Amino acid sequence: MSEHLVAAGVVRTHRPLAIISGGSSGIGFCIAEILGSRDCTVAILGRDPARLARAREKLEAQGIAVVAHALDVRDFAACTTLVDALLAAHGTPLWVVASAGIVEPGFFLEQDVAATHAQMETNFLGTANLVRSAAPSMVTEGQGHIALVASAAGLFGVAGYAGYCASKFAVRGFAEALRIELAAAGVSVTVSVPPDTDTPQLAQERPRRPAAIAPFAGSGQPLAPQVVAAHLIRTAERGGFMSAPTAQLAAIARLQGLASGVLAQVQMRLLRRNKP
Repeated sequence: MSEHLVAAGVVRTHRPLAIISGGSSGIGFCIAEILGSRDCTVAILGRDPARLARAREKLEAQGIAVVAHALDVRDFAACTTLVDALLAAHGTPLWVVASAGIVEPGFFLEQDVAATHAQMETNFLGTANLVRSAAPSMVTEGQGHIALVASAAGLFGVAGYAGYCASKFAVRGFAEALRIELAAAGVSVTVSVPPDTDTPQLAQERPRRPAAIAPFAGSGQPLAPQVVAAHLIRTAERGGFMSAPTAQLAAIARLQGLASGVLAQVQMRLLRRNKP
């Protein structure tokens, strides 16, 4: 399929649409494979046109309907323009997956402030920009899944990753609030909190980890991105909120989620009771 959309005069497809940021590699690409194999048209978004082209070719070779678009999720106007074009061509998305992210390891006081800003702008604001662009149509239709990729570093602090932790805590908090707000509309929200995952990003990050924290930060074997992607999709389809793909992370998430889960139910009841 062409990576270009015609804004007007298009014929909508009958396949459900899945919009996936960070879809050209790693977890996002594996999610595109899964949803594409289920007869979705997958729209993969990323900043690197060459990587996007390679990803599109791999997906097409599997018989997956795919469109690929270069996008910087930090740019809200660009997000809105692209999502509007996708909706015009393919209809309201069944899936919106925010997987785009960056990591800049380093002790906070030793890093340039730009590293903190970049991580927050891409990991959190980029996620919020994509969701804000696509969610209104999903609410109108009263269905769909929003899946956000956070990190185990969104569950607990890790030295040498202050900016990254802040951005992923923000994604998790955003997801917790969003699921409350969208529950009555029939739109589900799921957040993934994976540990180290065998992706190109991890390969770039590992050599730059502060040596003092490396024994903790890299203490386990990385998961395959296919495992993380499949767990996230399975959790979302079952109506689950947090996708923690290891037993240890699941235990941590359960402990942290007890109080927030109770508070979420209270708020959902209030919103239902006061719905206009």
